[in-house]
Amino acid sequence: MPRLAGKVALISGGARGMGAAEARLFAQEGAQVVIGDILDAEGRALAESLTAKGHEVVFTRLDVTSERDWQHAVDLAVSRFGKLNVLVNNAGISAHGRIEDTTAESWDQVMAVNAKGVFLGTKAAIPAMRRARGGSIVNISSQLGIVGTDITSPQYSSSKGAVRLFTKVTALQYAKEGIRANSVHPGPIVTPMTERRRADPAIRDLQISRIPMGRYGEADEVAYGVLYLASDEASFVTGSELVIDGGWTAQ
Repeated sequence: MPRLAGKVALISGGARGMGAAEARLFAQEGAQVVIGDILDAEGRALAESLTAKGHEVVFTRLDVTSERDWQHAVDLAVSRFGKLNVLVNNAGISAHGRIEDTTAESWDQVMAVNAKGVFLGTKAAIPAMRRARGGSIVNISSQLGIVGTDITSPQYSSSKGAVRLFTKVTALQYAKEGIRANSVHPGPIVTPMTERRRADPAIRDLQISRIPMGRYGEADEVAYGVLYLASDEASFVTGSELVIDGGWTAQ
């Protein structure tokens, strides 16, 4: 039996990268999926390709910093598929530079997408999950939401650390309503977001030197972890951190 049979899932940042891998896997495992993203062409193309394979998938434009967009996405899931069981707060952006090089505008932009976006998505999803008598919220953080490093921006690590603790607050506040919340902490993954840094030999070699497994992760390797947390297999798992980083944080 498919692992997400009968589930309705909303995935932010679902048009490409890890979000697209999650959308494909969720659809293959029986979920009805709403893909939300600001990348309209890529999101629609992915939804159409999955629909052509017989899956029930729809795309909606979703700017995760917009409370209105979030409410529309949740309402779409409920109106199209009847309920909402799973939310994956996947959308995120990166930034580079030391503290002294960071502008207030850059700080605000990263925090708005990576942290505020998770808050707004969770806030919008909870009433629908309550009506569905429970649900699973999976927040994509980072290994850099657990440990510091000298090769990333202060706003990125801070935003991902905020996601980690926000997830625990969510888990504690809604456990008795059957709504679970867990965070996933990927290390460096092969996605479009990491392409520029992977293209720089010095940065690539430095990052790989800090990964005991000696390579970047693949998007599907993260998606399978997200699938587990979204499924009923994880029915007693909430407030936890699933680290998928090739050993980065074990050192």
